[in-house]
Amino acid sequence: MADHLPQYHSARERGYLLCTDCEKLHSISQEGAHCDRCGARLHSRIPNSLSLSWASLLAAVLLFLPANLLPIMTFKSFGQGEPNTILGGILHLLEQDMLLIGLVVLIASIVVPVLKIIAMTILLCTVQFRLQTNLRQKTIMFRIVEWIGRWSMLDIFVIGILVALVQLGNIAHIEGNDGATAFAVVVLLTMFSALSFDTRLIWDNRKPDLPSGVSDKKDEQ
Repeated sequence: MADHLPQYHSARERGYLLCTDCEKLHSISQEGAHCDRCGARLHSRIPNSLSLSWASLLAAVLLFLPANLLPIMTFKSFGQGEPNTILGGILHLLEQDMLLIGLVVLIASIVVPVLKIIAMTILLCTVQFRLQTNLRQKTIMFRIVEWIGRWSMLDIFVIGILVALVQLGNIAHIEGNDGATAFAVVVLLTMFSALSFDTRLIWDNRKPDLPSGVSDKKDEQ
């Protein structure tokens, strides 16, 4: 469906900008200066938003492979045990008939990070190449990515708790490996990519406003 927003203009198009700290309205001519209320630097858009988002996302993509290929955790019981990768741990859970836990780990460790990377790539390409697709859907996509971000460190928290609690000498011993570090960095980089992304850039690509009651046929398809 088309976004029926006739005659609407952004604050920047009307000659205003908002202080992101105290939300005081300023004239666009004050961009780069400091807010006269809180002293924060004024910007109508986050400076270097695209560059920071792209850099963080590409670094996350590069680290995603070692995060899944390197061992993430080693569990030893009575002196015996071997390191497990994320996928190896999931397969081990499935072999032990722990289907539900295995699915949770699969979704949290592989599916969610991949979907976040794909979603951020779509959002960045939309702005970078000025693609005039359904902008409202892109905004909702970003909100979902931002919401999921708070749960992305679940695996790392679990490993940290296990490493702290399960230290019973030769009886049972758990230690984190390089894969956990790489995975944690991937999660942090995807979160930083989302935080650096300015959603207002999506709407800067919108088509000219149409008269009231008129919709764009291409958007409805």
